[in-house]
Amino acid sequence: MIAGLRALTSRGRSFLASGVAALLCAVALGEHDLLRVSILIIALPLLAAMVVARTRYRLSCARRLYPARVAVGTDSTVTLRLENVTRLPTGLLLIEDTVPYAVGTRPRFVLDRVESHGIREIDYKVRSDLRGRFPIGPLSVRITDPFGLVELTRAFAATDTLMVVPEVVPLPQVRLSGEWTGGGDSRTASVAAAGDDDVGPREYRRGDDLRRVHWRSTARYGELMVRREEQQWQSRGALLLDTRRHAHRGEGPRSSFEVAVSAAASIGVHLARDGLGLRLVTDQGAQLLGDAGAGQGLLDALAVVRQSTARSLESGVAALRQGGGDGLIVAVLGELDAEEARALARLRHGGVTGVAVMLDVRTWQQTPAHHTGEDDAQEPARNVLIGSGWRVVRLPAGTSLAAVWQEAAQNSRFAGADGRITSGDAA
Repeated sequence: MIAGLRALTSRGRSFLASGVAALLCAVALGEHDLLRVSILIIALPLLAAMVVARTRYRLSCARRLYPARVAVGTDSTVTLRLENVTRLPTGLLLIEDTVPYAVGTRPRFVLDRVESHGIREIDYKVRSDLRGRFPIGPLSVRITDPFGLVELTRAFAATDTLMVVPEVVPLPQVRLSGEWTGGGDSRTASVAAAGDDDVGPREYRRGDDLRRVHWRSTARYGELMVRREEQQWQSRGALLLDTRRHAHRGEGPRSSFEVAVSAAASIGVHLARDGLGLRLVTDQGAQLLGDAGAGQGLLDALAVVRQSTARSLESGVAALRQGGGDGLIVAVLGELDAEEARALARLRHGGVTGVAVMLDVRTWQQTPAHHTGEDDAQEPARNVLIGSGWRVVRLPAGTSLAAVWQEAAQNSRFAGADGRITSGDAA
């Protein structure tokens, strides 16, 4: 009963207060008719509170997101499934699900009555123009009487997660060479060159084929040893994303940083579909994704990446150098100076292919005066990378990566008589 009184709405409290006032007036004036009316007004919210407080029906809730992973600006449908698991029908139910402000307003629904063991399904859509991982839920159910005098709230604890990933732009097929390195237990080429006796064996594991037992090693180590699996060859690459706050311009979904994240997602998915094993590295040196990451794993990592306060690419370059074994390095860069470009250029050596997608951050300035009649401050950095054999793709604001991605297939660039850099296709 106490819980029911605490659940009185503004209307219920107003009824109760007016009933008490009418009762006092009836006693003071000796009006019997007013006394009966006051008792009725007081009794109505009290009876409603008692009925709602004694409600014993139970509800079960399940939530389904389809799809649970969407690109920015894409709708996802949330389905709520409510079941009355008791023998008593429910009264009026007010349903409210909890969603972050970024994906829309809180959905509210009214269910008039749910019969015994009845099921109701409610659908609503969510959409976000921002990347991220957003919790959906918990669901709250408000039980009220038909007159709206009492409202009791009950909440479920279960939540679900909506993953909003960057936009992926389909890219045209271009030829990017990369070093082929191994991904299995041992190298087939080494076996062919050194012979079966030099194969590095490992201990026997339950389920291994007994035909792979290496008897000479078994006798040497005193335990059952088997030959390692042959190596499956795969191409390896690294993707560097420049997240430095001072290297980007603009705010919100159209900022240069968000375009850089979308470009990294598009390139990563494009290369992963070609069988390239990628690792994702930021300017802070954090490796967000290992060699096995591809497709959805890459998008999930990029969905939650945020701008950093770092001032240089030193940590990111060191992380790329320590990883090693990359046949292809793709760097998605913001504003870059010549010194940072030289540190990045040294990563390309031997059979390593370097591709730099350089965002022309001038074009993200708010006023036209910032990018008209002004020298390109990033031209020295581009020249350094080009001189070191990197393939440079310039990406200005308002231009799709797909429109300029063909530049990544150019093997060399030459300086003309006027000193400007021109492109040259592979011979």
